Amino acid sequence: MLQDIAAILPENIREIINRLQPNVVQKTEEIRLRVNRPLEVVSGGKPYYPSIQDRHYIVLAEDAKYLLNQLSQYSMYAFEEELRRGFITIKGGHRVGLAGKVVLDRGQVKTLRDISSFNIRIARQTIGVAERLISQLYDQRWLNTIFIGPPQTGKTTLLRDVARLISQGMPSRKIAPLKVGIVDERSEIAASMKGIPQLELGSRVDVLDGCPKAEGMMMLIRSMSPDVIIVDEIGRKEDAFAVQEALHAGVKVMTTAHGFSLEDIERRPELKSLLDQGAFERCVELTRTTQAGVIKRIRNQERKDVVKMT
Repeated sequence: MLQDIAAILPENIREIINRLQPNVVQKTEEIRLRVNRPLEVVSGGKPYYPSIQDRHYIVLAEDAKYLLNQLSQYSMYAFEEELRRGFITIKGGHRVGLAGKVVLDRGQVKTLRDISSFNIRIARQTIGVAERLISQLYDQRWLNTIFIGPPQTGKTTLLRDVARLISQGMPSRKIAPLKVGIVDERSEIAASMKGIPQLELGSRVDVLDGCPKAEGMMMLIRSMSPDVIIVDEIGRKEDAFAVQEALHAGVKVMTTAHGFSLEDIERRPELKSLLDQGAFERCVELTRTTQAGVIKRIRNQERKDVVKMT
C-alpha cells in the first residue's frame, strides 16, 4: 500500500487492506470508510469488502475519529476551509472526501461536523500517459484543450502529464519546453507540500497551490508570464472569464470539466459560452471501461470529429 495512505489509516484497517490480494492492492482507486457499515475498497472499478473471519469488517466510530485526527493533525480549526469544501488533500496528492452533518451560515456551507464517511481517492502519476495524444494536441504549437469526462476517467492524470510534456519539451519531436503555470486549487495536480511540487512536472513549472482557479489564472498572467496555464475542473462564471482573459493575453489553456460528453457540458451556460467562441481547439472526451484514461472522442473547436473511437 502507498506509504502516504498507510500513515493515516487506523492500524487494524491498514492490516486488513495489506492482506488483500496484491493485484487488488495494486489497482486500488478508493478506500471508503463509513461508520457502522462495511469497509469498502474500490479496485479496477469493482467494489471489494474485506473480511475478518468470514465477516465483513464494520467501520467503527473510533476508526473515523482516528482518521480525522490524522488528517487534521488534531487541529480541526486549521482545516476549516477544507471542511467547508468537503475534502482534504494529503501528501502525495491523495484526496480524502468527507461527508457528515453540514453546518450552514446564511445559507452557505460553513463547515462539516459529525463526519461519518471518508472516501480516500488514491492519486497515481502515470508518466507518459499523454504522449499518445501529442499529434492531436500539438500542431506547430500547443492547442487550447479541454478534457471532458465523469469522475475517475483519468482527466487529472492526463492533464498532469500534459503539463510535464509542455514543461520539459520533446526534443525527439522538436517541441521546445515552455513556461507552464499551474493553478492547483485542490493540490491534486502537483501534490505540493509547503509550496514544492512532489510529482514530476518538468523544470519550467510554477504552481499556485490551494488557490481558487479564477483568481489563480489572473495572478499567474500578471506575475509569472506563463506560455501555458494548466487548471483543473472549470465550470463557474468567473472561471470562464479567466480563461477568456488568458486567451486574450496570448496564453494557451489546458483544462478539464466534468461531463459525459461535449453536449453534456454545453448545458452549462458558462462553458457553452467558451465553446461557442471556439475557445478550445481540442475537446477530448474520456470514458471508462476496465481502466481510466480511455479516449472516446476528440473534436475541434467547430465540434467536428478529429478522432472517434466509438
